[in-house]
Amino acid sequence: MDKIKKGIDLMQENKFEEAAVIFNEIIEEKPNDPVGYINFANLLLHMKDYDRSIRFFERAIELNQSAATAHYGLGNVYFETEDFVNARKSFQKAIDNGLDEADVFFMLAMSYQNEEHNKLSLPFFQRAYEFNGNDESIVFQYGLALAATNQIKEAKRKFLEVLEMNETHSDALYNLGVVFLYEENIDLAYEQFCKALDVQPDHVLAGNGKKQIEILRESE
Repeated sequence: MDKIKKGIDLMQENKFEEAAVIFNEIIEEKPNDPVGYINFANLLLHMKDYDRSIRFFERAIELNQSAATAHYGLGNVYFETEDFVNARKSFQKAIDNGLDEADVFFMLAMSYQNEEHNKLSLPFFQRAYEFNGNDESIVFQYGLALAATNQIKEAKRKFLEVLEMNETHSDALYNLGVVFLYEENIDLAYEQFCKALDVQPDHVLAGNGKKQIEILRESE
């Protein structure tokens, strides 16, 4: 079995110490190959050892400035530690160096979104959606960004797409309810809030939305 694959398999099986031994052997055998450092860094990221993970990703980048997966991995460390400025810089470098797949565009969009730059996030959510429009996380977050930039009709379509994939997605139900409120369709909004609460009884926002509509109805 290929040594790298063996290490990755061990990591996926949560056999971290055994995986670390394999990745360390790869680095010792090929100290100037960034692949070993990237895999070890991914393992450390998985173990939430963020400082060491950063050092290994940076070492991989020193060896190969155009190692797109190293930039992507480094971006994930920064994202996990809520350093969204450096996260998006790393994700952008990964894209600039040829990484062209849904995950990197999605993570770049999420970095912008966490900085409340919703408008800037949109083209990257769109690209991620073009790659994988069947991923409910991508579609839902894209919908949120559209709603945040007042593109309500488009946001509504995305929330409905999510619910076609997963009718028990409580946050999509809640946000669809908010759209109906925006459209002044109180009955449909109430229905969505109730559905969200059926799925997730402790959904605070849906509970508050339902309560506000009930207060409104009582005052009529």
